[in-house]
Amino acid sequence: MASQGLVYDGCNFFRQRLVLSTLSGKRVKIKNIRSKDDNPGLRDFEASFIRLLDKVTNGSRIEINQTGTVLFYQPGLLYGGLVEHDCNEQRSIGYYLEALLMLAPFMKSSLKATLRGVTNDPIDPTVDLLKSTALPLMKKFGMDGEGCDLKVVKRGMAPGGGGEVVFTCPVRRTIKPVQLTDPGKIKRIRGVAYSVRVSPQMANRIVESARGILNKFIPDIYIYTDHMKGANSGKSPGFGLTLVAETLNGCFLSAEMSSTPIGQGDPVLPEDLGRKCAKQLLDEIHRGGSVDSSNQSLALLFMTLGQQDVSKVLLGPLSPYTIEFLRHIRDFFQIMFKIEVQKPSEDERKGGDKVLMTCVGVGYSNINKTLK
Repeated sequence: MASQGLVYDGCNFFRQRLVLSTLSGKRVKIKNIRSKDDNPGLRDFEASFIRLLDKVTNGSRIEINQTGTVLFYQPGLLYGGLVEHDCNEQRSIGYYLEALLMLAPFMKSSLKATLRGVTNDPIDPTVDLLKSTALPLMKKFGMDGEGCDLKVVKRGMAPGGGGEVVFTCPVRRTIKPVQLTDPGKIKRIRGVAYSVRVSPQMANRIVESARGILNKFIPDIYIYTDHMKGANSGKSPGFGLTLVAETLNGCFLSAEMSSTPIGQGDPVLPEDLGRKCAKQLLDEIHRGGSVDSSNQSLALLFMTLGQQDVSKVLLGPLSPYTIEFLRHIRDFFQIMFKIEVQKPSEDERKGGDKVLMTCVGVGYSNINKTLK
């Protein structure tokens, strides 16, 4: 093993460490990866993620020991260009796409990535959720030019997969600072109920049950149905719902649910799924903040790599994933956030404390200069 930079223990937060290593240019060594497990070492989906990183970079050096319990990663130049990747079916395309969303604006040439695999599963953010929330968030940081798009060509439910998405993103040398301190009130709710290899009526049943709850709060609701057939419907049956609430100030809060993969656990009724997803959205709105919990880390990364100016973002209660992400930002970029806890009012007391995150960006161009 080559001389390591930062050293971490265990397989937790694997993507965070490799993505931030790639952006900062710092070597990283991860040891004791499931070393006490009956099946030690890297899983297939983690190896697939490493291969994807190797495709979008040029000159990366990756060393893995025989048992797969130790990984050394020396990042190369973020290159981009045309990339095709078959994602492992153990995790959905969202697992890989979340990392690409963080890396794509900083590449040398515009990225056009074709990813194949599972588009919707109950574990990772689905491509519908990332398209509805992550792309509008990127536009707030100045990535609103032509070409930033996420298109679902084929759907593929877990466990068989067979889906395909195309993600395109132009290069952004600078990211503008933001002041997202007031999310505003909810003005409308949009959503998509999808179904593949089951009756198209499933999606209609989901919409009806979700509207039964949401209609009590707001009239402007539109949930469209997406039923793909034939070759575009993947290899496994399933259905699900993605809901997005848009505020007056252009912030997006989301919730989603997918049916249980065939052969895994108890089946779920479309009516139950629609009701649970609607309640999840209401819970997300109650938590508050200008960014929903699934995109907190993306917003914090862009604040860190933005211009050397002050950025402020109001978040709901921080998720455990986000808390660890803040620790990794401190390790890789030596950036600390000023965190102000805002106590909720009596009407909001069950939603938890909101957090105002303030940061002075380090500037990605400055990192490049130090690397050279």
